[in-house]
Amino acid sequence: MQVKRNGGVSFWYADMGGVPGCRPALPGDLDVDICIIGAGFTGLWTAYYLQAAQPGLSIAVLEREFAGFGASGRNGGWCSGSFGWSRERYLSTGSRASIIDFERQLRGSVDAVIGVCEAEGIDADIRRTDCLTFACSPAQMQRLRAEHDSDMAWQVPEARSHLIGAAEAAARIRIQNVQGALVTGGVARVQPAKLVRGLAAAVERRGATIYEQTTVTGIEKGRVSTDRGTVTAHRIIRATEGFTHGIPGNTREWLPMNSAIVVTEPLPDALWDEIGWQGYEVFGDAAHAYCYAQRTRDNRIAMGGRGVPYRFGSKTDVNGQTQEATVAKLQEILYRMLPQTQGVQLDHAWCGVLGVPRDWCATAGLDPATGIGWAGGYVGLGVATSNFAGQTLADLVLDRETERTALPWVNRKPRKWEPEPLRWLGVHGMYWLYHLADRREAARGGRATSRLATLANRLSGR
Repeated sequence: MQVKRNGGVSFWYADMGGVPGCRPALPGDLDVDICIIGAGFTGLWTAYYLQAAQPGLSIAVLEREFAGFGASGRNGGWCSGSFGWSRERYLSTGSRASIIDFERQLRGSVDAVIGVCEAEGIDADIRRTDCLTFACSPAQMQRLRAEHDSDMAWQVPEARSHLIGAAEAAARIRIQNVQGALVTGGVARVQPAKLVRGLAAAVERRGATIYEQTTVTGIEKGRVSTDRGTVTAHRIIRATEGFTHGIPGNTREWLPMNSAIVVTEPLPDALWDEIGWQGYEVFGDAAHAYCYAQRTRDNRIAMGGRGVPYRFGSKTDVNGQTQEATVAKLQEILYRMLPQTQGVQLDHAWCGVLGVPRDWCATAGLDPATGIGWAGGYVGLGVATSNFAGQTLADLVLDRETERTALPWVNRKPRKWEPEPLRWLGVHGMYWLYHLADRREAARGGRATSRLATLANRLSGR
């Protein structure tokens, strides 16, 4: 099937009337208190919380394209506050109690995002809802039970994580062959481009300056070099997530993982009656090569997945354009999970990159010797986690010891990714095994998890 539009950064900008015009570039050399690199969620939340804590700070935010150009304006719109990383891996930098506290504080980021939107008048189509992870085979249901058991072992509240059976799951959304679902409460659906653009405007109103069309060419203690001039600052924050590889000296820090989304035309009420989905839940599945979806404000379905997971040499897309094969794959997932949508037109397709550390665990930190801080590696959970990162970085920049700065993700530094071609082979090998595991499970009636998925996890260090 042909998609009406491919690229153009994302549908979320088309929904707002088009890609915004750019703010002025850095006019030359500049001296400020704080320099933030990247005008996405992480950078903007950091600026926002710094301004709230110390309004007199001079803050410059440098952005290569425009505020919200990257993942912040292209993601699936899940504001979840979820802990999607390995709890066990954080034991190397913290205790069991500190990891439980980390997860508890992270859940509060959903309310924090909504609270700022209400205070600043940001209309981002936010709707409180649940996240449903559907199982469509016995093997997938086994994995959801294991995930739920892990949640309970780590003291996740029942209101936050609980299992439901096939009948109750189908009553929420009529997914084909549904066996049950894991329900995560306390999440929200958002229109991410509206959120990031509204946040950028709020930061500017509070006194920070965002310089767009400004490419950073180097970072060192107290100094950020760009193609437009040099910025000197007491503290520097690298908030570049999936684009971190483009900064000299950071090529192998975080791998830019591709994710793609298609969005349908608005669906008629009669079709929604067939599908259900009246709670506007965000949903995914328990396949190894998983998908994620939301029902938009104007009654479209946005369906996302990995597509081509990684481009050789950490290359990124051109203005969000994605491959035809990826569009076809996402359409197949949509029709398979929701056969009621067969024949529905796809209006828009796009892609973007998210940052993946070598241990697949998010981190935030600041090196006191250099004054350079960072946050990212959210692995697809950045809408809410970036808010918590902004709060944490503000504490670190201001040398404040708080309940956030003692958490096990602070100043965690995983090893670097392998050089090419090893990382290309590793990532593509991992997803080839995941897809093969899903196909083998289906061919065997979905009775048990394929061992190929375990091999893929070992290969990637996931």
